[in-house]
Amino acid sequence: MKGKPSLMNIGPQAQQVLQRPGSFAVRTLKAFRANQGLLLAGAVAYYALLSIVPLLILIVIALSHLIDQGELLQTLGRYLEWLIPGQSKPIIAELANFLEHRDVMGWVLLATMIFFSSLAFTVLENAMSVIFIHRVAIRRRHFLVSALLPYCYILFLGIGILIVTLVAGILQAMGQESVDFLGYTWSLGGVSGLLLYLLGLGGEIFVLTSIYLVMPVGRLSLRHALLGGVTAALLWELTRHVLVWYFATLSQVTVVYGSLTTAIAVLLSLEIAATLLLFGAQVISEYERIGKTEEDMRQQAWRTD
Repeated sequence: MKGKPSLMNIGPQAQQVLQRPGSFAVRTLKAFRANQGLLLAGAVAYYALLSIVPLLILIVIALSHLIDQGELLQTLGRYLEWLIPGQSKPIIAELANFLEHRDVMGWVLLATMIFFSSLAFTVLENAMSVIFIHRVAIRRRHFLVSALLPYCYILFLGIGILIVTLVAGILQAMGQESVDFLGYTWSLGGVSGLLLYLLGLGGEIFVLTSIYLVMPVGRLSLRHALLGGVTAALLWELTRHVLVWYFATLSQVTVVYGSLTTAIAVLLSLEIAATLLLFGAQVISEYERIGKTEEDMRQQAWRTD
């Protein structure tokens, strides 16, 4: 009897998921397939590949006036491994090479980079509209908001990288220290490494949650966005370790693609990451639909079969 009141207090949606988690998972997978989730993820990954280098160049150029360039590139390299496992070094090398010759950058090139850096966010917003079609059917976003949203997100992403770089620098400095107590000496290197990992994981969850809060039309509750963020982050954590192992042991990408290896490996990582990102959005969408009547679902249904 004591368990029932606590179950009642968590809300009808959570109750249904906890009572039938398998049914909810199957329903989410079917909806993701019906919405052509893999096709949407491919589009997001392709445009993310076009956007990632211009975006990082803009962020590094802006932040290099505030932070040492070497420290900034080191932090970006560390956390790019979370997005593109095993492929961050070539991208960081390209960034460093561009920064050495940034004097040749004119206004046309700058405008081009700003445009391409926003493509991934624009396509991601459109993909979210497909998954959250029940929201779009009720309320559409003004086109000016959609046009300015990617650039606002780039601005806040740059601020986030600035904060992470500063915190990571503090944690690295702490790792070089040690504690003397009762005649024993303990190095703080392990603690620093753990905190750096938790900083990356927390930043990953924060970024994913912010995407789920901002990209879909309408106002999404923080709890629902956090549900999708944690789901996608944990799935990606498992996946990226598998990718690191695969590229290090079994991959034959170099033999097949030769000089295109880096681009193909990055695209594959972005494809998987985009799939998990959109699947997290599908989890939120299906969670929101719990309790809807058949008539509501019939009026709001939309498929791309």
